[in-house]
Amino acid sequence: MIEYILGKYTEKTPSHVLVETNGLGYLVQVSLTTYSDLNGLDSGKLLTHYSVSVDVRSGESKHQLYGFSSELERQMFRQLISISGISSSIAMMILSSFKPSEFQSIVVGGDVKTLTTVKGVGPKVAEKVIHELRNKIAKDDISVDEHFNSGNTLRQEALSALTALGFDRASSVKVINNLLKSDTAPQSVEQLIKASLKQL
Repeated sequence: MIEYILGKYTEKTPSHVLVETNGLGYLVQVSLTTYSDLNGLDSGKLLTHYSVSVDVRSGESKHQLYGFSSELERQMFRQLISISGISSSIAMMILSSFKPSEFQSIVVGGDVKTLTTVKGVGPKVAEKVIHELRNKIAKDDISVDEHFNSGNTLRQEALSALTALGFDRASSVKVINNLLKSDTAPQSVEQLIKASLKQL
């Protein structure tokens, strides 16, 4: 619904950022990783995830915005909250404890012990997270730096297009990385997408 917010950071704390844009102030929940990335910045663009939760007993709905400095972190957040029993707060706790690439390494390596160092994550929850996400995260994905301002626009746009078309994200990442490493690497998003489609 809300893809990103571009504006001034009028307040920054380790748990949330207040973004002012067009006369409106948006309270955006952030992880420590994103908070660190915003250090020293007065304004910028935050990728967002809009969440609505409803209390079954009272019927009261809670609307929250979560902000991320990179597409990779937002992807990790969405994968985490798709797991039954993993709330948004636990997902943010995990992403505050590890950078996205570190979390991917933990999942791919099956490192239950390290994951249980996060407050609120016991052995059973850690095992569940690793079990459910291991196949969704490609090993090649670990080396992909998808910081929003990192210059990986070509890779990210192609990956977004392929996942929107319904292709598996992990498989798409592997194909895209291989194509970009080749001697005849595609020079445009269109070329990269077309070349990827032939291999998926």
